[in-house]
Amino acid sequence: MATTDHREAGQEDPESEDEVYEVVDLTEYARRHQWWSRVFGSNSGPIAEKYSVATQIVMGGVTGWCAGYLFQRVGKIAATAVGGGFLLLQIANHSGYVQVDWKKVEKDVNKAKKHLKKRANKAAPEINTFIEEATDFVKRNIVVSSGFVGGFFLGLAS
Repeated sequence: MATTDHREAGQEDPESEDEVYEVVDLTEYARRHQWWSRVFGSNSGPIAEKYSVATQIVMGGVTGWCAGYLFQRVGKIAATAVGGGFLLLQIANHSGYVQVDWKKVEKDVNKAKKHLKKRANKAAPEINTFIEEATDFVKRNIVVSSGFVGGFFLGLAS
């Protein structure tokens, strides 16, 4: 019994041909194709290229003041909640409503410290990458960054 070949002219046997794949280095691709270029378009570089120095300082100052003000308010609320909870726990302990097993607390805290140390050592490369990216951003946009820092401190003070 003879087998017939039903391939058309110019079509090759896919099993006989070695497939060639291009290897893409994702880290290099990410460096060349920044996320903000995809989101905001190709002409979205550093802010220093688009706005005057005064505009950059005002933009940085206003955003910094807002962030500082929110940080201050949230910080006060968090400090009040933690302090109030601790105060109530101490009053309950002193009145005899709560008995604390301090040896178990110490054991659990030491266990948590060991766990955090292990996780901190694993997270170090990501943190270093984030710090490098943040440093590069500040260097490229020094005027906006300095306005932000000034506004942040004013927001904390108000």
